[in-house]
Amino acid sequence: MIPLPTSTSHWIAPSLLSADFANLADEVRRLEAAKADWLHFDVMDGTFVPNISVGIPVLASLRKVTTLPIDVHLMIVNPDPLLPAFAKAGADTLTVQVEACTHLHRTLNYIRDLGCRAGAALNPHTPIDCLDYVADCLDFVLVMTVNPGFGGQSYIDSCTKKIAAIRKRFPDLPIEVDGGIKNDTIGRAAQAGANIFVSGSGIFAQSDYAQAIAKLRTNAA
Repeated sequence: MIPLPTSTSHWIAPSLLSADFANLADEVRRLEAAKADWLHFDVMDGTFVPNISVGIPVLASLRKVTTLPIDVHLMIVNPDPLLPAFAKAGADTLTVQVEACTHLHRTLNYIRDLGCRAGAALNPHTPIDCLDYVADCLDFVLVMTVNPGFGGQSYIDSCTKKIAAIRKRFPDLPIEVDGGIKNDTIGRAAQAGANIFVSGSGIFAQSDYAQAIAKLRTNAA
């Protein structure tokens, strides 16, 4: 399995949802050269969230052009039947939404059995108490700092205290944040305890990806 960050690390995971899909392989190569840590790959089904994005064929194609870890976030209902296909297509992590999983503990263990890191994502309104019951099979948690479904949204500041609460309860658990992460918000999330930062327009709206990623790291620190 891929390594995970320590509690003092600051990893940057560009969100491919904001990439140029007509030139996706080139975008990924640019991100690799820019020293991105992970590639964040959002899968949306039009049911759990009001949007549809990409799926297994695109993931398999990207796996052929990069050695970067691919962080797959499944914003879909009933993810279990599709987990083996995503793992086979090249996912290094598989993150499921706790709101979409009837048997979260079973799902997270299934992900690990497939050889992937297991993540649980919480929507902005979702309490953190459920994590107490799956901590033994959880590799990291993803805190959504926007309502999922669309890129380019503004960071929900009330989620900062959720990040802090998770860090206090689980001192060594990697915390990923996704939504509105830019130079003016990444510091808040980092100070609260996050250490993996998903950023879409914060990177792709810039002409120099390496400079954008470096600046995000600096502001996180």
